[in-house]
Amino acid sequence: MSALEKVFGRTAQMIVLENLIKNRGTFTYLSGIAEETGLSHSSVSRVIEPLLAIEIITEKKVGKQIRTFTLDEEKPLTIFLLDTYDELSKLLPDD
Repeated sequence: MSALEKVFGRTAQMIVLENLIKNRGTFTYLSGIAEETGLSHSSVSRVIEPLLAIEIITEKKVGKQIRTFTLDEEKPLTIFLLDTYDELSKLLPDD
């Protein structure tokens, strides 16, 4: 169990957010997130939207239909989340 799960519980949005944190600095596809997390494509798509709305992540379109996502590491909220994640991981190592 990850530090985030220990503190905030296991939700689809938390799982997607943690996947993006662990892959910070790289763009990834919805299907890639789904495959890595074990969530369905529709679940990932559903929880991506609120993260986009609060600007924790950014979207880059590739072609007409392909969407890729990454953390927006320049936003204050994302910086806070990354700092919090790193501190939680030190205090509560993964099981």
